[in-house]
Parts: sequence; C-alpha cells; structure tokens
Amino acid sequence: MKRIVTGILAHVDSGKTTLSEIMLYRSGEIRKLGRVDHGNAFLDTHELEKSRGITIFSKQAVMHFGNCEMTLLDTPGHVDFSLEAERTLRVLDYAILVVSGSEGVQSHTETLWKLLESYDIPVFIFVNKMDLNGADRNRIKSELKRLNSACINFSDDRSSDSFLEDAAGCDEAAMEQYFDSGEISTECITNAVSGRRIFPVCFGSALKAEGIDEFLEIIDTYTKQPLYSDTFSAKVFKITEDDQGSRLTHLKITGGTLKVKELLSGKSSAWSEKVNQIRIYSGSKFQTADEICAGTVCAVTGLTKTFSGEGLGNEPDSRSLMLEPVLNYCVELPPDTDAHTVMEKLKKLEDEDPQLQLSWNEQLQEIHISVMGEIQLEILKSIVQKRFGLDISFSNSGISYKETIKNKVEGVGHYEPLRHYAEVHLILEPAPAGSGLQFSTSCPEDSLNKNWQRLILTHLEEKTHLGVLTGSPITDMKITLAAGKAHLKHTDGGDFRQATYRAVRQGLMNAESVLLEPWYSFRLEIPNDAVGRALSDLQVMCGSFEAPYSDGETSVITGTAPVSEMRDYHNDVISYTKGRGRLSCMLKGYFPCHEQDKVVSETGYDSEADLANSPDSVFCTHGAGFVVKWNEVSDYMHLESVLKPKKEEVFAPITVSQLSSYRERLEDDKELMAIFERTYGPIKRDKRSAMHTEKHIPQPKTKAAPLPKGPEYLLVDGYNIIFAWDELKEAAKDNLDLARSLLINMLCNYQGFRQCNLILVFDAYKVKGSHGEIEKHHNITVIYTKEAETADMFIEKATHELSKDHRVRVATSDNLEQLIILGNGAYRVSASEFYDEIKRTEQAIRDFIG
Repeated sequence: MKRIVTGILAHVDSGKTTLSEIMLYRSGEIRKLGRVDHGNAFLDTHELEKSRGITIFSKQAVMHFGNCEMTLLDTPGHVDFSLEAERTLRVLDYAILVVSGSEGVQSHTETLWKLLESYDIPVFIFVNKMDLNGADRNRIKSELKRLNSACINFSDDRSSDSFLEDAAGCDEAAMEQYFDSGEISTECITNAVSGRRIFPVCFGSALKAEGIDEFLEIIDTYTKQPLYSDTFSAKVFKITEDDQGSRLTHLKITGGTLKVKELLSGKSSAWSEKVNQIRIYSGSKFQTADEICAGTVCAVTGLTKTFSGEGLGNEPDSRSLMLEPVLNYCVELPPDTDAHTVMEKLKKLEDEDPQLQLSWNEQLQEIHISVMGEIQLEILKSIVQKRFGLDISFSNSGISYKETIKNKVEGVGHYEPLRHYAEVHLILEPAPAGSGLQFSTSCPEDSLNKNWQRLILTHLEEKTHLGVLTGSPITDMKITLAAGKAHLKHTDGGDFRQATYRAVRQGLMNAESVLLEPWYSFRLEIPNDAVGRALSDLQVMCGSFEAPYSDGETSVITGTAPVSEMRDYHNDVISYTKGRGRLSCMLKGYFPCHEQDKVVSETGYDSEADLANSPDSVFCTHGAGFVVKWNEVSDYMHLESVLKPKKEEVFAPITVSQLSSYRERLEDDKELMAIFERTYGPIKRDKRSAMHTEKHIPQPKTKAAPLPKGPEYLLVDGYNIIFAWDELKEAAKDNLDLARSLLINMLCNYQGFRQCNLILVFDAYKVKGSHGEIEKHHNITVIYTKEAETADMFIEKATHELSKDHRVRVATSDNLEQLIILGNGAYRVSASEFYDEIKRTEQAIRDFIG
C-alpha cells in the first residue's frame, strides 16, 4: 500500500473542512458525520474553532481507501492564518485545493496557488458547492484555466477523445502515446500529475456527498508514493503544546526510520535530545508507536530545541516562509503586570509560531508583536487568556518595517570591564533584496581560536538585531567576522556576546541605513468602466503597474504597491465596483520605503538612547572600565581596522655605505664571522674579485619613511618564532636548546647587518621560582621571563615604554595574542614576513661577501 501526505487548502468558506469530513466518512475512518456549523467536525477540535466555525490550526487525520494510506493535513482557510497553511506545505507530497462553485477562484485561492507553485507541489482540485444556485461549471473551468491551462476536468469520461486530447496537450509523453496508440496510460498521466504538468479537476458537493467517491478514486489512481532513502531524515513543520503542557514537535519522516528513545541532534543549533514518545494523531486522538518509517507524519515529545522548518538527520533546513506578517501591534497589559514575565510567556507562543516576531521596545518599555490581521489578534488574545490567565489587548496598529544598509562598513565592538575582555570586528555589507541575513567568517584561525569564532557566529544568529532608523529588524545584509581578540585569562563567552552585539550596532551607526517597507504584488479585476478610477488610485498609492488588459467586460491590472497604502483598498474596490471587482494581493517582499523621512520622524526612535542595543564600547584603564562612544571607538580599539588600507612598512634600502660599514665590522668581529659560518657554512670567496673595482650601486628614487629619533628596537617572541619556522620546528622536536641556539645565531647575524637593538624574549613563566634572566649573546639581548610573566606580557610592557621615543617592531607568529597595541607607533611583523626578511638579509650578506 502506498503512503502519501496530502494537504487540503482553500479560501475561507469554500467547504474545505466539510470535504475533509466526508472523505474521512467515505473511507471508513469515522462513523458519524460532523458539521462545522454544528461545532462537531472531526478536525475542528479546538474550542475557538468550534465557536467561530473556522479552521485556525492545522490538523492531521489518517485514512485508507483503495491502495492508498493518506495522511490528510487540514489547514486554515482564513488569510490571517495563511502562515499556518504555508508551514504545512513543507511536508506535502500532494495538495487538494478546494474552490467554491458559487464564488469561483477568489483572491486567497490565487495566493494559495502561487504558494503551491513555489513549493512545487502537485495539486488535485475539488470544485465544491456545485449544488448551490450560481454555481456555473463553465465559468469555473475558465477561471481555473487562468490559474493554469493544464487544469483538466477528470469528472468527465476519462476515455473520451476530448479528455485524451486535453491530457495530450499538457504533456509530451502523453502526446506521444496518444499519437501512437490513441490512448494514454494511467502511469503516464500519474507521472504528469506528479510533475505538475496536469492538474486533475473534480466537481461535486461535500455537504451532499456528491462526487466524493469519484474524487477519492482519482486520488488513489493518479498518485504514487515518493522514493525515500534508508538514512534517517525528517522535517519539522510545526510546534504545539498538548493539554498537559507537553511540547510536541510535529514532523514528517523523509528517510529511514525513527524509534522511541532515539537520540536526535540539531544542525543549525547545538542540541541533542531523546525522543520520549511518538504519537500518530487523527483529529484530537492519537496512537503511540515504538517505530515509524519514512512517509509518516507524527508528533514526538522530548525535544525542546526544535523549530518549525528545521531539518533533522540528512534533511536540510527549510527556506524562509514566503508569507510574512506585515502589521505591527503593541501588547497592552493589565495594571501591575510585569512586562518581562509576560514576554517570557509569550515567547512560548512565538516558539510555536515564529512569525509572531515578538520584540521588546526598551525606550517605550513595550512588547510589540507582528501578525497577519485582526482576526489573528482576537484568537491570540483568547489563547493567552486560556493558557496564561492574562487579559491582554492590542493597540497602535502599524506596518512592520525592516532596515538595511547601502554601503560596506566595519563595525567594532569592545568589551573590557575589569577581568573581562573581547574585541570583535565585523564587515557589514548590503545583500540582494529578499536574501535576509547571511553570516560568515574570514578571520584566520591563528588570529582567533575556531571555538571563539563559532561562538561569535552563534551570537550573530541568536539575536534580532535592530536598525538605527526606527529600531526595526535588519535584513538583506551580509555580516562577516573579520577579526577578533580574546584574553588568555579573562575572556568568557558572555564577553564575546557583548562585543558582537556592540559591533553590529556600531557598524549600523557608521553605515547609510535604508528603511524598508512591505510591498504587495497585486491583481485587480474590475469592470471596464472603473479602470480610470483604479489607475488614479494606484498612482496616489505610489504603486507601479502594467497597462490594463481587457478580458471581455472585465479589465485586469497587475503591479506592485506599498502595503501601507493598499492594506484596506479591497473595501474601496468592492464599493466603487458595486461588488463586481476583485483584488488579490500577495506579499512581494521588502523594498525601500516610499516616505522614509516621514516614517522615521513619526517613529521618533533614538538609537543612542536604546541601552539594550548600545553601539558604544567598554574599555579599561587603571583597573576600571569606562564607556567609549561609538564614533570614538576607532581611537581606542586594540586591533587594526580591517577595511582601512594597511600601510606597507618602508625600509631604508641597503646602501653602499651600509655594505662597506658591515664589511668593516665583519673584519673587526672575527667571532661574528665564526657564528655566521657555523650557521650557514663557510663563505667561498672568489680571489679574482679582489682585482675588480667596486661597481656603483644606484640609489633608488623612493624615499624611506621618516623614522622616530633614536635607535630602532626589534622584539622577537622566541618560542612563537621557533614553532612557526619549519626548520626550527624540526630541530625543536629533538632538542629545544638546539633550536634556541640556531635562532640566536640567525638573529646575531641579522642584527649585525641591520644594526638595530634586538631583544629576544623566551617564556620562562612556568619555571617555579624563576626571577627572570637577562643574557647578552654577542650583539643581541636574550631575556627569559620571570615566573607568572609570559613573553606576551613582557613585550607589551617593553613596547609601551620603548615606542614613546623609538621605532619599535615586534616579530611574532600569533597575529592576535602577540599583537602590540599599547604603544602608538609600534609595528607587528608576522612570523612569515620576518622569515623572509631574515632570508633576504642573509642573501644580501652572501652576495656582498662572496
């Protein structure tokens, strides 16, 4: 027996729940027919659904007919709950679209059709209420053909020439069969239905049970079970809570099997939990199972971290929903009610319905919520009253805005109160419209540990970051971790959270922000004599549209317009067309606000006063933290700017006088020559070169960078260099003393040529009782640090003092921990750069001596 998952969708009042009821009855799953108007429908089990006579929450039922086991998911039909319907589409194999025979293809029907097209779901169409006056089969056929020309009437004789010709015109394989044999096989039509090349249409009346058996037979005949892999995978499509308060994760197994007590893990968020119970629901009742196979829809307990759209096992996470709530309301609380406590409770509802988009307005001390419409607000109020005993209300209806940026900027966040430390540099840049937020890292792991980088990315993803124009969520942006710094002792995860949040905010303050508002994509059908009025209205609403085209006595206008202008326009259309006009709208996305300055001014948001989203940083001096304003952070930050072009260090070229001076020193310092030859081998001289006159070396035209007064100092972190250079690292494996001696010899030669004050620092801080040692090796100073003092700490202190009057460079293999920032004018030379510099110097010595 094949197993398929089918969702049933419709415009409100099309008879969708009644059709579900009669299908369950005809398949033998229920013994008594219920009715929506009587409040006893099998799938409308919630008190609110019974009292209002509409479906609010998607429900599940399992039925068997023919050779088919079908899990039917009944979805809400009201536009306010269309997000609930869209979430269900993520797990469907097929869909049943119900169309009212008396009303025809309505505005929300077109929205649902576009959603089904977007999710690539095969569709069976049932035209209901054909027993009512005004139900015109030919008119319905014509309207369905506008949805797609492949909507074919399967209620007629499916062996007739007209049916076969219609089917052949929709599918190439069917056409070939029809031309070859004058017939089309059931398998061929089934493949065409599965591939969305044919959409079967059936006419009937659910209330009078007309056409139901035929419709079930059509579904049984022209569906096939999807292929599933043997590896476990599942898709979460819904989160709910049962009457006992247990959290239920509703999912579809898309591969392998699932067993009770099996350990599941999340991919996008780190969690690992056991499945305590597996429930197969049918209406309000359920049966438990120890193991279920692919193609089964179930609810499991024990998972507390899952979210709608999450993929488990080999299943990827779902894309973002196409529909979004565009209305924003303020939650009004009863007197003497703690807003933060209410926020925690409402977060449970947001967990079940992420599109509620709860947010806390720190400045106004208010809870804000996003919804699809006022009916949803009424339902939400009833749910909060029943589950939490809170009598809330809503006010200040407005549009949900978002924000993005125009230019690429760097955001810096620093958090350093006493015994805490973290600094984060982020690159914020605009992304294509509708792309949302993208997070990545380009920070080298030798600069910042991989675990710290993962933590920063987690902090980027966990928070709804607010823009600086109106405090609306940001979107359409790529945020890249470019650099960061931690302290060996004083950094913990909370420090990077603070630094990350502040870096995002500081970047937004530096950027040119853009306010985005939701726009509708609309289709307006009106009588020909109302076209002038419609075009005038659309221009006033700042909409853009195509030229109208006529369809008999009706004209059609398509285009886009801001939601803020068009949200109530359907009432106007009904009024000036005397009920003959029809407006269908679907959210197209978020685009630049058509009156940004006005909205920003009316909002009155003060980005610097929003303490919960501060752009400022915290630095430390003399053992105490102090706040630095966002526009001054660049003057205090410890890491160099990532976007600011790095100045290449300009070294004075080697001149004739330097070479001559070095030769004289070599002749005078026999011991230095001996060191060089022990390190690199004996120098082979060409005796004939003594007869050659010295060639003039032309001076380069480039000017050397001006240097501070006083001799140059070079500080080298010994062990970091040893373990960064391959030849020394190999030597250190056998004998660390040997590696240390080789480095000292190299640096003696280098110093002798460059004539800088060279200080080589080795860690000895782990040597108990060590008071530190200072040795003089020929022409360089070698320092072994004292107990509890690292080379990093010594170098920082030395640099701080020396850089006041001298040009100071630091050679280190760690781009972060050994970065010298305490003295202005100090430079860092990476281990690889220093290695190249050493080799160039050695070659210059060889060339000169040889």
